[in-house]
Amino acid sequence: MRKALRWLLSLVVLIGTLSAAGAATAAEPEATDIKDRLLAIPGMSLIEEKPYDGYRYFVLNYTQPVDHRRPYKGTFQQRLSVLHKDTNRPTVFHTSGYHLYTNPFRSEPTRIIDGNQVSMEYRFFDPSRPSPANWSDLNIRQAADDQHRIFKALKPIYRKNWLSTGGSKGGMTATYYERFHPNDMDGVVAYVAPNDVVNREDSAYDRFFENVGTKECRDALNAVQREALVRREPLKKRYADWAAESGATFNTVGSLDKSYEAVVSDMVWAFWQYSSEADCKDVPTAATATDKEIYDYVDTISGFSFYTDQGLERYTPYYYQAGTELGSPDIKQPHLDGLQRYGYQAPREFVPRDIPMWFKPWKMRDIDTWVRFNAERMLFVNGENDPWGAEPFRLSRLAKDSYVYVAPGANHGANVAALKADERAKATAAILEWAGVAPAKVQADEAKAKPLARYDAKLDKRDLKREFTMRR
Repeated sequence: MRKALRWLLSLVVLIGTLSAAGAATAAEPEATDIKDRLLAIPGMSLIEEKPYDGYRYFVLNYTQPVDHRRPYKGTFQQRLSVLHKDTNRPTVFHTSGYHLYTNPFRSEPTRIIDGNQVSMEYRFFDPSRPSPANWSDLNIRQAADDQHRIFKALKPIYRKNWLSTGGSKGGMTATYYERFHPNDMDGVVAYVAPNDVVNREDSAYDRFFENVGTKECRDALNAVQREALVRREPLKKRYADWAAESGATFNTVGSLDKSYEAVVSDMVWAFWQYSSEADCKDVPTAATATDKEIYDYVDTISGFSFYTDQGLERYTPYYYQAGTELGSPDIKQPHLDGLQRYGYQAPREFVPRDIPMWFKPWKMRDIDTWVRFNAERMLFVNGENDPWGAEPFRLSRLAKDSYVYVAPGANHGANVAALKADERAKATAAILEWAGVAPAKVQADEAKAKPLARYDAKLDKRDLKREFTMRR
């Protein structure tokens, strides 16, 4: 009986600690220094502070429940960062959906509104991973609840309007957060966010690859991809030599051969995801290219290190989610018929076998239906030449003050700045309005809308491949 009472008391204390962040922060007297105010939040601790002119930048840990529905199951430390400008400015809640980038940077909406930025590392991306890790706790609802608790903890400090944003998986994350906590944010800016509603139906991707760019470029890329499989054996020898020299292993995918084919099969997709039509001139002529030229080109575009154990380890959480909730494309590549031994490999092939997976097809249908009919103050920006845009979010007439725009010729790095002039102005005006900082001249004429903060090459220029890592 006494053991039961002690267990119950411990449970009550734990639940109280996890739920008290917002209330405790609001009740305590305000400190003058922003670092002191942040660290006064229960469960918040400092990893490091990095100086940047005009801002204070903090990398922090925050104590989160492993399971928000059952907080007694334990906690883990989730990394986040705060780019602090002024508590009287609005705040952008950013996530890449992957790891936390720990140097100061501004997402596009942060620059547009000249505000603060909170960035969150997605749960289960190392080091924000529970130990031991029960992978069933990695799902879109738990991640949305992570964001909700961080928001509640910080809102008493940053009381002005909040927007959520992210690109690729981060755009998906911002969208799912809005679905499960629609009263938190004052607006959502989701960049290049895929929407794989029916995982078994992927013909939209096939149509995309039949029409993207010019026929000459498509044919040249297909020819190089095919040639890489025709010359599989000599090129695999180069791959094996590199693997031996670098210590790369292939236990997760099963063999060097499977890894080689996965990289080659990704090449055309990766080209359009990261490159532009201007890069078509650099595609080698397959019929006359040397083995080295073919190998080096595939490596440059797809990266032969990606499907090694070492390359995959960082992205196990993504492939787990793709194979359990998010879905993943299964494209047809008729020009490779008779050359592929494994087909376009599914996420299960990229997750260690000791991690169980089963797919829940209703998850994305729920998200899609909710967005289509309930979206309010949501902006979706896609790239015309981005494969992930083949299955975008769409809005019905019931959506309110929400928009879907496509940046002409843009890839997976599409943003508001890349939109046509009228759409760029409209999107910028909406972001300023949602943040509560639209100048009077913009309220009178949205065509005059532009970012409130000047461009900073160090803060605002990001490495596309670092930010948008989603593959397949």
